Parts: sequence; structure tokens; C-alpha cells
Amino acid sequence: MFSKTLLSIISILFAANTMAQTSSLSGKIISEESPLALVNIKIDGTQLITKTDSAGYYKFIEVPLGTYKIQASAIGFRKMVKTITLKDGESATLNFDLSNLQNDLDEVVVTGTLKEVNRLESPVPVEVYTPGFFRKNPTPSIFDALQNVNGVRPQLNCNICNTGDIHINGLEGPYTMILIDGMPIVSSLSTVYGLSGIPNSLVEQIEIVKGPASSLYGSEAVGGLINIITKKPQNAPLFSADFFATDYLEYNADLGFKFNLGKKAIALTGVNYFKYGNPVDHNHDNFTDVTLQDRVSVFQKWSFERKDKKIFTLGARYMYEDRWGGEMQWNKSFRGGDQVYGESIYTKRWELIGNYQLPVKEKLFLAFSYNEHNQDSRYGTTSYIAEQKIGFTQLTWDKQIQSHDLLLGTALRYTFYDDNTVATSGVNQGIAKNTWLPGIFIQDEITLSSKHKFLAGFRYDYNSVHGNIFTPRVAYKWSIDDNNILRLNAGTGFRVVNVFTEDHAALTGARTVEIPNELKPEKTYNVNLNYLKKIYAENGLSLIQI
Repeated sequence: MFSKTLLSIISILFAANTMAQTSSLSGKIISEESPLALVNIKIDGTQLITKTDSAGYYKFIEVPLGTYKIQASAIGFRKMVKTITLKDGESATLNFDLSNLQNDLDEVVVTGTLKEVNRLESPVPVEVYTPGFFRKNPTPSIFDALQNVNGVRPQLNCNICNTGDIHINGLEGPYTMILIDGMPIVSSLSTVYGLSGIPNSLVEQIEIVKGPASSLYGSEAVGGLINIITKKPQNAPLFSADFFATDYLEYNADLGFKFNLGKKAIALTGVNYFKYGNPVDHNHDNFTDVTLQDRVSVFQKWSFERKDKKIFTLGARYMYEDRWGGEMQWNKSFRGGDQVYGESIYTKRWELIGNYQLPVKEKLFLAFSYNEHNQDSRYGTTSYIAEQKIGFTQLTWDKQIQSHDLLLGTALRYTFYDDNTVATSGVNQGIAKNTWLPGIFIQDEITLSSKHKFLAGFRYDYNSVHGNIFTPRVAYKWSIDDNNILRLNAGTGFRVVNVFTEDHAALTGARTVEIPNELKPEKTYNVNLNYLKKIYAENGLSLIQI
């Protein structure tokens, strides 16, 4: 009897010891050589689940021994599953590379409808480009990087000073609206230089809408718009660095790092430095082939933790640039003189952007931005000194009522512009340096059925110079099946007059500029038909858009 009892106790202890045997599992998740944060890692058949940290790492401390399927899933990626056997006494490592599983149609976009929506569900076609797309062809600025996007063409307007703008579908640069985190802080004077110096390491994605979008964004969204979305501080890596050089002796450095400000705030900092100081004249015309540049840009973004996960973010950027081009023997001692021709441009610019969700039950968001841009240029003996200030604020209300997804908003934009040319003096003093542009808009996205969506929008603006401006918009989306989507968009775009005269100062300084008649805003009407075809191949998803 005693021996049987002893045997039973030993068996129970042995079984308990066997059941208590565990192992640990850890690894790293990457995509296109960059770590992925907030990836869900789940061990099938158990309740164990975790997320990757900002550096892409995950870890399970105590996992019962056995063979498991480990599942990795994240927004914008198709799931990846791997099988692993955990043995006693070993710490297992299992890494995932999701580079070939990125599903662009699952990305969340905001540009088309001013609200977060799955790209596949958006009635407005939005093109999305991630940093991985631009890393395949490294460039020192967003301006240069966009040359790889179909239908988007950065154009240099001055071979000596390297000024330029961005064309969409053939329309000139002033008809393209540039946004940073949804704020129209890059426009007019700053379009020429404002896209330089945005640290590429802080860019989450770039969203592009082709065609007019003034019913949501107001003036300048005529040919289309480009929204540069920066990373959320909580999703950014603790530290990132990127450096490259070219055989022209161009040097570019991008640094990014984040840190906590107490328990309820995270700060993300990015620094970009670009240097090109090697005059080159391969065509032997005694003029520089490439504009020399010395540029530094500092960007910081804060994210604050609030009750009920309501949003509050602030961002700021400062940029200084010194660029010149001209005769090979030019140096700064010749600036503004007539002995040696050179074009020298000093730029100082700072920006502030923010988004605050009001502490109410309804989804009310207050967005705001302000920027100042100062230009000191010399084109030979011709000087161009300009100042521009833009303030913008917008209140939106996002409301879901049965099959209607409503967005109502009001916006106010203030623009100050002044320079030392005849365009803003003398007979042209009637052009207001201070321009106010208040407006209201409404958008209704109606779900007609599981396959049909209809969007209608209308905006009214009152410009202090031009008066009343009306811009309607309609869109229709037909999901023919899971692999075929048809979208039809029609709308009106407008652009208020902004006499930006640096091209006048640089190229046509001998002319006298007079504006005898009343200037009216430019308008455009556009209809766009977009067809999307999904084709699944063994190595991923291929898309055909017409």
C-alpha cells in the first residue's frame, strides 16, 4: 500500500514538473530593412499575444513546450505565419520580414476625404508612397524624391539657382497644393524652397490626389495635392540614421530619435543636413552645372497622451539654407555686385502645426498651422527680398448617421506677402498684402450598398480681395468585385491670386509690372475616371491602375 502511494506521488510530481517546463521566444519584425512597431504577434492555440516595440522586437517569456504556429499581423500587411518547435532549456528566436507582404490597399489614408479611411474603401483614389519606395533611389530632399512618381514632375525653373516647383498631370506648380500633416504650410513663395530640408527619416508616407480638391482644401488644390505625413512619435524607432554621398561630392545626413517628456508626452526629433560645395563645369561655359547648397533643417513633433485616447499633437520645423550658382570664380565677396555674375539665395523658414481633438463626445478636431518665410536673394545686381506669413486654422466635425458619413468644417486662412519689387509697390499698392480667406464646407459619403458609394461635397469661401467663391465636388465608387474597382470623380478647383515675383526679379527685371484691372481667382473643372485591377502573384500583390 505504501509503495503504491509513493509511486503515485512520484508520478504526480513528475507530471507537474513536465507541465511546468517552458521556453522563451523572441525575435524582430522588419520590412524593407526597417523595424516595424506595433506588430501583433500571436501564438496560435494559446492566449499568448504581444506587440513589437519601437525597435521592432517582441518577446514571450514563458511558453509551454511544443510545436506552434506563430502569426505576425499589422495594418498595411498581409499576415505571415511561421511554425516553430520549442524545446526545453533553449531560448528560441523567430524573425519576420514582411517586405513582400505589404498590401498597399490596406493602408489608412486621410487625404482624399479629410478623415482616416482604409485606402480600398476610399471613394477618392489616393496614391500612397512609403519611405521604402524612395530608399530605392536615395535623394537629398522630398522635391527630388517625387520625380519617381508617375504623373508628378518636379521641374527646375532656374538652372543657376535651382528653384523649382511640382507639376501634377501637366499643370504648373502653383496649381499643386503641398501639405504637411494635412496643413497647407507650403505654398506660393515657399513652394520653391519649402520642400527642401524635410527629414526623410521622419516621413511616414506621402499621399497624392490627382485632380481638384478645393472643396475640402480651398485655394491652390487645382491640379492636385501632395500630403507629406510625418511619423507618429509612439510608432517611430528610438534612433535612426541615414547618410549618403555622391560622386559629385554631395553629402546628406538624416538623424531621427525620440524621447519621453514625463509620463504623458513623447517627442520625436529629426535633423537633416545637406552640403554640396564642389563647383562643377563639365560643359565649360564658366557657369556652375549644379547649384551649390548648404542646408540644415530641424523638425520636432510632440504627441500628448489624453483621456479616452483623444489626439493632441504639435510639430515645429526650422530651416536655413544658403545656395548659389553662377560663374565659376564667384564667391560671397561678389554678392550683389557687377564684377562676377552669381545668384545667391539665403532662406530662413519656420513652421508650427498642430491637431487637437476637443474634449467632447462628438468627433471634433481643431487643426492649426503658422509659418514664416524670409527670402534674401541677389541675381547679379538685382535684389529680391521677400517675406511671407501664412496662418491657418480649421475645425471639423466627423459624424456617422446610419448610411451617411458626414464631415462638416469651417476654416480660416490668413496670408501676408510683401517684397521689394514693383509688384507690391507704386501703381500696384492696391494688391492687398494681408489676405483673409474664411470658408465653410460639407461632405457626405453615402453607402448605397456594399458595392456602391457616393460622395457629395460643397465649399463656400469668401476672399477679402475676390469675394465669394463656390466649389462643388462629387465622387462615385463601384466595387465590381474583390479585384476590380471603378471610381469616378468630378470637382472644381480654384486658386486665389498671389503675385509671386521672384521669377520676375531673376529673369525679367527690366520689365515694368502694372496690373490695371481687377484680378479674379482662377478656376478649373475636372472629371477623373480611375480603374483599379488587383492581380495576385506568387511574390505579392500587383496593381494595375488606369
